This record gives sequence, structure tokens and C-alpha cells, in this order.
Amino acid sequence: MDSFHQDIQSSSNSMKILTNSTLSMMTSSSSSTATTTTTTTTTSSSRYENQKRRDWNTFGQYLKNHRPPLSLSRCSGAHVLEFLRYLDQFGKTKVHTTICPFYGHPNPPAPCPCPLKQAWGSLDALIGRLRAAYEENGGQPEANPFGARAVRLYLREVRDLQSKARGVSYEKKKRKRPQELQQQLFGAPPGDTRMPP
Repeated sequence: MDSFHQDIQSSSNSMKILTNSTLSMMTSSSSSTATTTTTTTTTSSSRYENQKRRDWNTFGQYLKNHRPPLSLSRCSGAHVLEFLRYLDQFGKTKVHTTICPFYGHPNPPAPCPCPLKQAWGSLDALIGRLRAAYEENGGQPEANPFGARAVRLYLREVRDLQSKARGVSYEKKKRKRPQELQQQLFGAPPGDTRMPP
């Protein structure tokens, strides 16, 4: 079981490294934008593939350590949920309980005894990678346990709970329509086709 914990920690550390590396690549200046874009895309793709492989191996190790051991072909959405709940013990995101005085505060002023859990965004990304890895490793899309309805509902529940508990909104940003962009850029009201002076 120690190697499994190391895989989890390695996976978690890799996520931090990926975030820091991606940010530094995005903020560093380059003389050639095209070269930077190509390099970033290639590097990110490779990192994504490496992370997906590590996540797949970690899930495989979890199945081997499961009591009784479980084969991938017998794995269901319920086993995926069990895996996600198991991962919570390695989480680093403070999720306030409803009785906590800091419930709903994004930046609490003092420490509290609320549990640390996996962040919704991390779980969502993990499921996306495992869903892709399952199909790449010969699994049928219609039998993919990572795409099960129960898993989608669980992720939605975690997102809503964490959003309320942490006072953070996870709503998707609305796409701006072309008219709204024109109004922002030129200050013209919608439908006004005249160019500003």
C-alpha cells in the first residue's frame, strides 16, 4: 500500500509542478510567438499524457489493493465513487461544514477544524483523464465507469457543496455575443452600425 500512497503523492506533486510550469511558460516572454505556442502545446500535451498515465496506474493499483481485488472489467461507477472518496484523505482544500463560522467565506480569517478534501476541479480533471485512459486501454465507451451517471452526479454534488462551503462560484463564464463585443470595443449600442468618430 506504501507504493500506492507514493503514487498519489507523486500525482499530487505533478499537478503542482504542471501548474507552476504552465504559469511560468505563459508568463515568460519570447521573441517568436509561433514558436512559443508550438512548444507550449507540445509540452502540455506530453505532460497531460504523462499525468494521464500516472492516474491510470494509480487507479490500477487501487483496484489491486481493493478487498477483494477487483478487475477492470468488473469495475463500476460505484467503485469509481469509492476511489474518489478514498482520495479525499490526500486533499489539501479546506471545505467548511455548515456549523463552521467560516462557512461560505472564501478567505477565512482564522484556522478551523474543518476537513481537507480534494478540490472539485482536481476531481473533475482526474475523471476526465481516467475516462480517456479507459477508452485508450481498450474499454468500450458505453461501459466506461468513469462516465457513469452516478459519477457525474457526484461531481456536481461536490462542486455545489464546495461552492457553498468555500464561498467560491464555479459557474461557467458566459460567452459574449458579437454585438456585445462590438459595444465593448467601439462603445456603439447593439444594432448601431455607425463607426465611432
